[in-house]
Amino acid sequence: MSTDPTASPAASPTAPPTLVASDLDRTLIYSAAALQLPMPDAEAPRLLCVEVYESRPLSYLTETAAALLDRLARTTVFVPTTTRTREQYGRIRLPGPAPQFAICANGGHLLVDGVSDPGWQARVAARLAAECAPLAEVRAHLSATADPAWLLKERVAEDLFAYLVVDRALLPDGWVKELAGWAGERGWTVSLQGRKIYAVPRPLTKSAAMREVARRTGAALTLAAGDSLLDADLLLAADRAFRPGHGELADEGWRAPHVDVLPHTGVAAGEEILRRLLDAATGR
Repeated sequence: MSTDPTASPAASPTAPPTLVASDLDRTLIYSAAALQLPMPDAEAPRLLCVEVYESRPLSYLTETAAALLDRLARTTVFVPTTTRTREQYGRIRLPGPAPQFAICANGGHLLVDGVSDPGWQARVAARLAAECAPLAEVRAHLSATADPAWLLKERVAEDLFAYLVVDRALLPDGWVKELAGWAGERGWTVSLQGRKIYAVPRPLTKSAAMREVARRTGAALTLAAGDSLLDADLLLAADRAFRPGHGELADEGWRAPHVDVLPHTGVAAGEEILRRLLDAATGR
């Protein structure tokens, strides 16, 4: 052992970080229509607007949730994980420090300090080309089968997947199920979220991007949260996960042994999810 008094002391080992990958819309942040505030107005929680679109407030969380998220982002590797495009994600201003990593386009883009990682993009493109039908074929089928009577918009996100904005009241029973069957035979997944019907390549997953962030950061524990069928793979891939009492997963009665099913719905669910994530991250 060295006895040199000028030698530098050995660096203290740093504990591996905890990674928290959470969906955003209807998991942590909520539109006015999704808030679900059943209490008297005078008892409603104070809200913080975190997204403005076309000069109008669009998405909110409670002030309590904002404080919880700030703590979570300062004590873990917090990774916003969304099906939104990079442009749509860029409108959101979450409390706390800017995340080093973010997952957009359902895993199609891995942002590192706000910039899409080109190596990750190339890996995703290679998998899509090898494992599923091309986007053009799926778009053509959507255009041929969607009825203008209930179709409001047809969009492509990041040249990776397609989605429709529909009038839910006029959407025929069984149409989404038929689309899912057709798409499944071609390596695609279908998800109905609010007024949007997503058609997403099966290899395009949030879980794959989360695993990549875990590899880069050396995370020892992964936590996740989400509400839709497009979040199911993310929740299954995490060591522990949470889902609210609303959304596609709740409607389907979806469960897994390591996924906590919360009774809370609406913006109150976002607050409780953050509380549970923070407790799990700190070992409570």
